[in-house]
Amino acid sequence: MKPDELVDYAKSLDCIHCGLCLRTCPTYQLTGAEPSSPRGRIYLMRAVAEGALAADDPVFREEMDFCLVCRHCESVCPAGVRFGAMMEVARAGLEHSVPRSLHERFARWLGFRVALPSRFWLSVSFTALRVAQSTGLLRGLAPLFGRRGESMRSFPNVPRRSERRALPPLTPARGEKRGEAAVLEGCVMRELYGRVNRATVDVLSGIGFEARVPADHVCCGALHAHNGDLDGAKELAWTTIGRFETLGDVPIVVNSAGCGAHMKAYATLFEADPVRAERARRFSARVKDFTEFVAASAPRAGEFALDDSSLKLAYDDPCHLCHGQQIRAQPRQLLDRIAGVQRVELVDAESCCGSAGIYSLLRPADSQAVFAGKLRAFRASGANVLVTANPGCQLQWESGLRRAGVDARVAHVAEILADASREVRAR
Repeated sequence: MKPDELVDYAKSLDCIHCGLCLRTCPTYQLTGAEPSSPRGRIYLMRAVAEGALAADDPVFREEMDFCLVCRHCESVCPAGVRFGAMMEVARAGLEHSVPRSLHERFARWLGFRVALPSRFWLSVSFTALRVAQSTGLLRGLAPLFGRRGESMRSFPNVPRRSERRALPPLTPARGEKRGEAAVLEGCVMRELYGRVNRATVDVLSGIGFEARVPADHVCCGALHAHNGDLDGAKELAWTTIGRFETLGDVPIVVNSAGCGAHMKAYATLFEADPVRAERARRFSARVKDFTEFVAASAPRAGEFALDDSSLKLAYDDPCHLCHGQQIRAQPRQLLDRIAGVQRVELVDAESCCGSAGIYSLLRPADSQAVFAGKLRAFRASGANVLVTANPGCQLQWESGLRRAGVDARVAHVAEILADASREVRAR
């Protein structure tokens, strides 16, 4: 590839180098080093495009890997720099031009091209992990992997196979039907947090929406795009569009912030193909985050209540919800509509928790360093339930609280609302 094809050079020129991004960047906060900031990374990208820096320069590779792509910088950027999209292009350019080691290439192929797109191999992988957890094999092997081994020990327990079952193709509305919605079941979400999916369709059903799940759909391609496999991301995006189109022109409800942000931006994957880009734009216009959809669609009186005065909820904004989709108020509005529950604000709730897709697995030390600030904020809040809206964040919080010995529940907004809806029905 030519140097100017390795990065999105045109977008790099939008940066005015004002430095407002520095205080929001988690990696810059860890190191204080300019190359570890959004502005610094854009300098590096521009240097590669102009031929002043080789793509295989170790600093360039390290900083592209070190970034969490939390997109907090986008929320404060006065020039509207699309840093997340730039990072996806730069990482893809690196994968094409600077080969990784043989075992890294094999691991990426196994994860991105074999496991994530396949319901069968996902099930096999998580079943094997559950066996390793239940037999103690994982604890025995963990020391062999150093810091990554520590993360393996604190990894939440994989649910039983019965809890990882597929959602029914159709969940009817309870009471009067007000409409229909398609639901993204997801790849990792179904294997680790099938209960969140069930809570999602339960809430949709409760507010009068028939929930439908497309047949044979697995992965939207978000993890591929975020980690430099844009070819794989395009294939899965096109498959996703086709699968959901079979359900008709209905809203597509997504309970994973990272997936939703990616699906809302599908057209950027097909910028070179106007026909596909237009079809992708029509698809993306239908995508709604779960909280976005329910806040706009649920009745206003008495639909949610929890008779437990001891509950104190703290909501932590997933990066791809607040910065990627600019959705901040709706999750809080929904939690505040639950009668009998107290909600408290976390300090710096829009900062990254360190999950960042598979970042917490690839760079556990950096991930845990970023999470340390979130842990301090949660402890200071006095909350006993941490609420989020993204599976990666849920996993990071569960693992982090377990390592710290903090006895607190971690739940998705959908789970809290489903509990509150069931309590109302039981009265």
